[in-house]
Amino acid sequence: MPMKFTTALAGLAASTMMISTAMAGELVINTDTSDPAPKAAFEALIKGFEAENPDIKVTWNLFDHEGYKTSIRNFLTADAPDLANWYAGNRMLPYVNAGLFEPVDDVWEENGLNDSLASAKGSMTIDGKLWGVPYTYYQWGVYYRKDLFEQNGIEVPKTWDEFKAAGATLTEAGITPVTIGTKYLWTAGGVFDYLNLRTNGYDFHMALTKGEIPWTDERVIATMNNWKELLDANFFIENHAAYSWQEALAPMVQGDAAMYVMGNFAVAPLRESGLTDDQIGFFQFPIIDPDLPVAEEAPTDTIHIPANAKNKEDAKKFLAYLARADVQTEINMTLGQLPINKNSEVSDDKFLQAGYAMLNSTTGGIAQFFDRDAPAEMAKAGMEGFQEFMVKPERMDAILQRLEKVRKRTYK
Repeated sequence: MPMKFTTALAGLAASTMMISTAMAGELVINTDTSDPAPKAAFEALIKGFEAENPDIKVTWNLFDHEGYKTSIRNFLTADAPDLANWYAGNRMLPYVNAGLFEPVDDVWEENGLNDSLASAKGSMTIDGKLWGVPYTYYQWGVYYRKDLFEQNGIEVPKTWDEFKAAGATLTEAGITPVTIGTKYLWTAGGVFDYLNLRTNGYDFHMALTKGEIPWTDERVIATMNNWKELLDANFFIENHAAYSWQEALAPMVQGDAAMYVMGNFAVAPLRESGLTDDQIGFFQFPIIDPDLPVAEEAPTDTIHIPANAKNKEDAKKFLAYLARADVQTEINMTLGQLPINKNSEVSDDKFLQAGYAMLNSTTGGIAQFFDRDAPAEMAKAGMEGFQEFMVKPERMDAILQRLEKVRKRTYK
């Protein structure tokens, strides 16, 4: 069940009865932003919107994450709000294909969003139309021990060959190049995503996760062979399948491993472990094919207008407000993440600054993450296969054939 809020200009949130029909001047918003920081960000967002639009009353239905995932298709179909939060890329594809989201190209055109939100435009586009407004994301990339690099005379690697050479130097010094914990599988998905984006590019990666390309395709094999080069060179810590992502931070903290392919949420526990910002650095995952436009991994949160919304006019006003540089600045200061709007201000945190610069220079697209871009059954099988491959790379052909069977079953 959702927690229900009706916001007022005083910023008070009062519990109300579930309202099923929107009256003129009433805007109904459903979100799953129930964690403390997202909840605070949305409270401020709605308060600010109401202050600028005193004729519009916002009714906010706040769900927990799991309740939202099981409810969204039902409420989009039967009792649609005027706005609902979700995610970019293939995660929104089922609702677009089912006719449950409204295209909002006019909002983008009228508010200059094709320019200001350009970095995420590709991940908001399906069949040539734009299906919502993105408001926050965070970067993935390679976090590393700057001091270990410096001690061993290693420059930040920008190319695949430089990356492998850095690993060889670290190995010779008795340091494992990359830590990872694959106990919960998704970390291996992140490594696969970057290898595939760098080997084959964004369009191929998205087509693969949409089920349009066989897992036995030679281009997938090329991605896996690049991964196998790292595995054959003992790039990753031993027994990684026994560790969660947090537990895998320990080798990096202790100086036994030098790098981690991870999202920006890893920074806080690294700092809490006692590492200083002088010891921690961040760099873009190295380039494998220089002819490919460079794509990045940046899970993106979005707001959409349901096709069955009753108050689309005010919903579009809210999306325009949400897309503004100053509004995205404020939201993301609260979230500790990155605004999409290129004119927004970013926290002076050095990792957020690095991520913002990297994502705004991206020309090849923004992928969402393997378990967001692929359907649940394919994501589960894929990540199980990736973990198995990291332990037993000699099983590559059998793993890919198994994933191809799942693809044929999943995307009927």
